[in-house]
Amino acid sequence: MFKQVLEKTVTEKAPGPSPTFSVFHVLRAIELIAEKSPGRSKLAEYLNVGEGAIRTIIGRLKDAGLVATSKAGCSLTNKGLRLWKEYKSIFKKVKIGKNELTLADYNFAISIKNHGHKVKSGVEQRDAAVMAGAKGATTIMLKESRLVIPSVSNNIAKDFPKAANQIVRLLEPEENDAIVIGSADSLGKAEYGTLAAAWTLLNDC
Repeated sequence: MFKQVLEKTVTEKAPGPSPTFSVFHVLRAIELIAEKSPGRSKLAEYLNVGEGAIRTIIGRLKDAGLVATSKAGCSLTNKGLRLWKEYKSIFKKVKIGKNELTLADYNFAISIKNHGHKVKSGVEQRDAAVMAGAKGATTIMLKESRLVIPSVSNNIAKDFPKAANQIVRLLEPEENDAIVIGSADSLGKAEYGTLAAAWTLLNDC
């Protein structure tokens, strides 16, 4: 249910202008809080958003019962920890080096556990990545023990060996996992673009 909870956190009606952040900023905030317990100013720096946006993000997370604040910084509540563990049980995200499938200097790869059957042509994931600021994204699935790209390659290990080696080594995919590789001209855009692409595979789950 973490997808619905996070999207509701972002879209919840509130006075004032529309938020200047996305669900991926909120997800990244939860990740940073889980790993670093940063204060508000440090969190804003990590997320590359202004003080107003970070106040709103933290306020939304507190209202949702996901985050608590203290003089020491932000921390996840029990509900926040449960949501984070659910996310981590499905998504695995890593930086990845250049390979035959990357499109820019900065690249991330995300595996989405047991969602390979959700992959169609990969166009939806590519478009979502571009809308989030990335150069593009490539969607892969592990099908019948082979890494494949719809309409491009029925055997990535043969056609794109460097990419296949990185995927297997870093993500250790299993049958019916989906993998998205996103690329951009900055680390932040690559990360958000890859998350945006992977997010589309959670539709109707």
